[in-house]
Amino acid sequence: MKHNGTSLLLVEDDANQRQLLTGLLQGAQFEVTAVDGVESAIVALKANPQLQLVFSDWQLAGRDGLELLRWVRRERPTLGFVVGTAYGSVSHAVEAIQAGADDYLTKPFKRQEMLLAIEKARRAAALRQQNQQLQQALGEQQQLVELIGAAPCMQQLFARINRISHADVPVLISGESGTGKELAARALHQLSPRRDGPFVALNCGAIPESLAEAELFGAEKGAYTGAVASKAGKFEAAQDGSLFLDEIAELPLPLQAKLLRVLQEGKVTRLGSHQEIQLNVRIIAASHQDLAQAVRDGRFREDLYYRLNVVPLHMPALRERGDDIPVLINHYLQKYQQRYQTSAPALSKAALKQLLSYRWPGNVRELANRLERFVLLQDETELLAGLQPPSAPNATQASGDFVLPSQGLSFEALEKSCLQQALQLAQGNKSQAARLLELPYKAFLYRLEKFGLAD
Repeated sequence: MKHNGTSLLLVEDDANQRQLLTGLLQGAQFEVTAVDGVESAIVALKANPQLQLVFSDWQLAGRDGLELLRWVRRERPTLGFVVGTAYGSVSHAVEAIQAGADDYLTKPFKRQEMLLAIEKARRAAALRQQNQQLQQALGEQQQLVELIGAAPCMQQLFARINRISHADVPVLISGESGTGKELAARALHQLSPRRDGPFVALNCGAIPESLAEAELFGAEKGAYTGAVASKAGKFEAAQDGSLFLDEIAELPLPLQAKLLRVLQEGKVTRLGSHQEIQLNVRIIAASHQDLAQAVRDGRFREDLYYRLNVVPLHMPALRERGDDIPVLINHYLQKYQQRYQTSAPALSKAALKQLLSYRWPGNVRELANRLERFVLLQDETELLAGLQPPSAPNATQASGDFVLPSQGLSFEALEKSCLQQALQLAQGNKSQAARLLELPYKAFLYRLEKFGLAD
């Protein structure tokens, strides 16, 4: 049994035994560092992070190997550890194993027994190392999707995502803008068997209606004006992966019918082609609108709604999980300080109080946006600008209380001002701004174009 390159720390206070064991271990191709006590063993472990195994005597000049074992499990938990002693007893064995030893030998022991015990410890150490790497990878994955929260509603969401991630069925995600619907979609993808395939996201409300069909299904060269080359659609791009259709309610009704057919048949045909392409794609859709109400209003196909809504997920608004705000603040401050290689000043107690009491209509996206700006500008006044606690009176009165001035007013100027203020309150989020004015999204976009505010 050869162990070329495996580094081992031998801890033995008897010089003759230390020399004998060193020779035996080196004969088995171990790289041996030999020391005579607990203090020198800790010094060696701190100085040499490459050490993989420890073989320690139990009784070490007034101290015991158990003390060293406890230090190793606290500071270097993946190391393999074997205890050997002439003072063996059942109680010693139980104590060593309970403290985390991988094996236990009673002197005198044979060379082969020692090597087998050390091999057992080596395998156990390799498993611990692998487990630690997997946990780190999972932690990085969770940080990547940034679904953070300890509130009960978020814990229920995490459990639901974990439960359905392996079920290859459509998922419909609801929730206000800025709550992290795309993050939930990415989590579903990354936790699924499709994780090695592509994750393709499409904002259905951000593409011109005339190009939406080509974006989704692809087009052959010459299929429409400007199609100078064949183009794969989002369905093809997401082959063997996941397709995230954000703001699905913005799709026009004729395109909803074509989307339904693709979902039912599992095939797509490019514009200008008769060749069907077999699909292997998981569909995840999302909308900030109430799709059930949209169905009742005739703006969304009922059959498509039920096709997409096999498993619903709801993203809680930030105001519904206020206890998570301090955690999110710390997360985004660390994230942006690391990204921009700078350190931001600590927030004052007054600032934290104001951040905690704000209603956050733009949800997590609004909070992240403000904290990114704070890290860059390091201006607490700007961070808090416009944040009004719930008890503060509203800046505008309800529409029913509006009184037309006796001298009249410019309705177009008022309309433009309302659009600008809504955009400012929503931090530029057009969907959120439209909701603030209780306007349909497309009607809101039309008004922005009308007043030259679209950009």
